[in-house]
Amino acid sequence: MASDSAARVDGSALAGRALAAAGARHMFGVVGIPVTSLASRAAAAGCRFLAFRNEQSAGYAAAAYGFLTGRPGLLLTVSGPGCVHGLAGLSHATANAWPLLMVSGSCDQRDAGRGDFQELDQIAATRPFAKLAVKAAAIADIPRLVFQALAATVAGRPGGCYLDIPSDVLHQTLAESEAASLIADAAAAAGSADPSPPKHKSLDQGIVEAAELLRRAERPLVVVGKGAAYARAEEAIQKLVDTTGIPFLPTPMGKGVVPDVHPLSSTAARSLAIGQCDVALVVGARLNWLLHFGEPPKWSKDVKFILVDVSEDEIELRKPQVGLVGDAKRVVELLNREIKDQPFCLARSHPWVEAITKKSKDNVLKMEAQLVKDVVPFNFMTPMRIIRDAILAERSPAPVVVSEGANTMDVGRAVLVQNEPRTRLDAGTWGTMGVGLGYCVAAAVAEPERLVVAVEGDSGFGFSAMEVEVRVMAFTAYLVSFAAAYYWYPSLFHVVVLLSCCCELKFTFFLGETSKGSRLGTSCYCQ
Repeated sequence: MASDSAARVDGSALAGRALAAAGARHMFGVVGIPVTSLASRAAAAGCRFLAFRNEQSAGYAAAAYGFLTGRPGLLLTVSGPGCVHGLAGLSHATANAWPLLMVSGSCDQRDAGRGDFQELDQIAATRPFAKLAVKAAAIADIPRLVFQALAATVAGRPGGCYLDIPSDVLHQTLAESEAASLIADAAAAAGSADPSPPKHKSLDQGIVEAAELLRRAERPLVVVGKGAAYARAEEAIQKLVDTTGIPFLPTPMGKGVVPDVHPLSSTAARSLAIGQCDVALVVGARLNWLLHFGEPPKWSKDVKFILVDVSEDEIELRKPQVGLVGDAKRVVELLNREIKDQPFCLARSHPWVEAITKKSKDNVLKMEAQLVKDVVPFNFMTPMRIIRDAILAERSPAPVVVSEGANTMDVGRAVLVQNEPRTRLDAGTWGTMGVGLGYCVAAAVAEPERLVVAVEGDSGFGFSAMEVEVRVMAFTAYLVSFAAAYYWYPSLFHVVVLLSCCCELKFTFFLGETSKGSRLGTSCYCQ
């Protein structure tokens, strides 16, 4: 009997092994009944578990991990309230089109409907926020559903998926040989599926039309969204900009796909760029509130849009002049190839380029005149300058900058500089507050060679401040700054910077005292 028992695998171990076999290397979450064993078994199989204080922050970490790596972030929660807390990360991932798989334990199936401990219809709860929500009704279902759900997170438009594993299924067992066979079969089935994105029926013709629109435009603009960053389209887009001389405008998390310091950046001339362009190539960005829905008065009523999006539904919704459905990198590469056959380039003396360049320089000079001042008490500009200069001093690999908080995020978007892709994380499509500390952990795990800098408003920091406790030995460094108590104490504005290298904490205070004190100082405390 002892040998029979040793040769058997329970649902927790099977789930952990299946996740690892599918390529999962990190899992974020909060353990407890009934998923504690699942976390430990996944770790034993090679999928590292990062324990959080709250499932919300763990979910935000998993979502950001998906964006930074291009692989699904994993979120593990307990049943009932743990699942409900996890909905924040699941919905955030889906809203931002980032791949995430949320795995939750649930009550024993035999006790469903009887008021069991933390009982909840978790499939019904997650379905509005997930691309796919499935339940493993028996242990043999686990490998197939793990691979299916992970694949669904990255298919088409990326997003969140949900896998429910009831308590009784986690405790069911099967033979070691059967476990290995189920995982192998699931992996084989996943490997045989076509991983390529859906192809638009008129993509070839659309490429020709898009190139011709750009060629004939008097005031063309390239808009770079975070979808382009996710698609690793930076080389293709920079080649397009350099070859054609077309000014570009990044969305907040599209910053760095083409360096902010590029001479054709129109970030500092945003209103002019979108208000007067006659053709806009929008790559990996949706014409939602962040881009004023592509409508007047922010945009010209006559502007023609070329939309590049992985979702045909998005193209159908926006009805652009030209819609190109596919992976952003692939589509822009095809566009570059088409333009190469009949090349064109806007010279730096082109009236449109000159107008963008002049407006950008004028606005940058105005901002720099504010940044150069050491204002006491602090305004937003003084600490932002200090932080900006410290970040730029790091050079390459550039730090990942996490930014949240209404004013802090808005000012930071203008002041802080991104010269490498996927180095800015913020509140995103939903404007979600409380993402900061979860993002920091995800970035430190996903990009261990980079410094991680979080510039936080006091309220945004307060949502998830306890996640500072999550210490990840793989961190290169972990830096948090937040503006505290400005509105309650208008005579005192300060920035607190928290630097953690491995497990050592170091606090640095940039403190602007009251006007009576009129000093700008620093102090440190190490633990």
